[in-house]
Amino acid sequence: MSKALQRDGAVSMLADVDPVTLTVIEKGLQQVCTEMDLVHEKTSFSPIISEAYDRANGIYHREDGRMIAQGELGLPIFLGQLAVTTNTVIRTRDDLVDGDIVIMNDPYLGGSHLMDVRMIRPFYYNGRLWAYLSNVGHWRDTGGVVPGGFTTRSTEIHQEGLRIPPIKLVKAGEMQDDVLQLILNNIRVPNDSLGDVKAQIAALSAGAKRLTALLDRYGENLVDQAIAELEVRSERLMRSHIETIPDGVWSAVAHVDSDGIVNEPLTIRVNLQVSGSDMQVDFAGSSAPCAGPLNTVWATTLSAVYIALKHIFPDVPMNAGCFRPIQVEEPRGTFLYAEYPSPTAGSAAEVSQRIIEAILLALAPAIPDRIFAPPAGTSGNLSLGGVDPLTGENYVMYYFSGGGYGGWYDGDGISNGCATIGISKTQPVEVLELRYPVIFEHYSLREDSGGAGKYRGGLGVDYRMKLLRGTATASFMMDHGRQGPPGTLGGLPGAANEIVVSRDGQAEIPEHISKGEGYVMRPGDWIDVKTPGGGGYGDPCERDCGRIAKDEKSGYLARTSSFMPSPGE
Repeated sequence: MSKALQRDGAVSMLADVDPVTLTVIEKGLQQVCTEMDLVHEKTSFSPIISEAYDRANGIYHREDGRMIAQGELGLPIFLGQLAVTTNTVIRTRDDLVDGDIVIMNDPYLGGSHLMDVRMIRPFYYNGRLWAYLSNVGHWRDTGGVVPGGFTTRSTEIHQEGLRIPPIKLVKAGEMQDDVLQLILNNIRVPNDSLGDVKAQIAALSAGAKRLTALLDRYGENLVDQAIAELEVRSERLMRSHIETIPDGVWSAVAHVDSDGIVNEPLTIRVNLQVSGSDMQVDFAGSSAPCAGPLNTVWATTLSAVYIALKHIFPDVPMNAGCFRPIQVEEPRGTFLYAEYPSPTAGSAAEVSQRIIEAILLALAPAIPDRIFAPPAGTSGNLSLGGVDPLTGENYVMYYFSGGGYGGWYDGDGISNGCATIGISKTQPVEVLELRYPVIFEHYSLREDSGGAGKYRGGLGVDYRMKLLRGTATASFMMDHGRQGPPGTLGGLPGAANEIVVSRDGQAEIPEHISKGEGYVMRPGDWIDVKTPGGGGYGDPCERDCGRIAKDEKSGYLARTSSFMPSPGE
């Protein structure tokens, strides 16, 4: 037996796996997941997955479902969720055999909102359960009150769509047609959804093939040892980063505009207690469970904490070891720990980003040279559904847009960046115009939207979408409409989200500013959206005059803008 290195309860078996082989196996496991991502993307019917990459695939441990690897192209919000999902399947389904695939979307069992549908496949090697392959894809529709599922006025989960417990969609390699038909009969666009079902299954099949090849080459014992060693190394690196944070309790508050029912803000209060290489996170003092669909399930709250720390310390490899030093108290009794039958439609896309914002604000004074100001912090969810008179078929269009990232300690924020929870991109408007009866009349960066600072926030976007034909129902779930993303260390806030809906020539601002549902649209009606800019970093008076001149020349801010001091001032 080689000499073991013991630290914080983790055992390293480094001598059993040479560094070169360890790296090759690590990258091989990641490549299995990345290939699953690509198969999922390339075979999906929905632009949400094929164009915007709203999905993730990973390998999870046979014992407890902890993460072994996740694809580099998978959305970060799913990194904690899929581990909880897989653990749920391990605990509740002891009847799985080789070739089975479980489907589920229950938010309370490791999910988020009902549109994120998960599949879990036990992976067998040489007749033995070796791991689980799990994935998730955002489906355009799973039924419910509004097309696309982003209801803002639901008061219980049953109003949001079809809730699927962990059930077998595939048994020993055979599709269960009765289960499939039950699901498709509760979806507004069953034909396209069938394509997405098959894409997820194909991704799992690709993963099984590639993981088998990896084990054939290196042997399951060596790969097992490598996985254990990678967890130890990831934990050690995360601990070394946490040790750079001064000991103490670091606190901050962030706010959600409203829950869609009661037009008052919801409060997220975070306390980070740092002691050496350990961090404890609690949300004591956050708002109680809310009436509307902004309640957030435990798996999503947990994922949001992990994402925030990964944004700050991006070099830590993603596996179960990465998160061992971070203990998160279950926020029972708050809207950050949703329990049945609380509605959850806005949890993953919106509330998770407010959690990340609170953590960034809390740590800003502790480690200013590692922090960036809060980003736009909304996915800009916009759904439109109806019947296209040109084809006579139902359609559901789900669209999310970018916003500004916050300024950081060494530069300005990114403009039109993806949501903090995603490695995704906005669907090309040309693709949407080809598939749906809409036209985008304009689409541009939003002038003057970045918060002022020594380093300014990035710009949001400004677009208008108009319905061309037929009748459709629009809904939107966004945030940061009351106040823009705050600045950090003296920086100013970015511009707030703005939505205007025009119907029959009458323009209106939604009652809840960033949230609304059931808007019946007719030809010529339009929705205008201006997404938030990122917060500024540092004192605006310290901004370099050359940067200001460049911003003006690029059209990022008007010459008369009050966001920035003029050159020479």
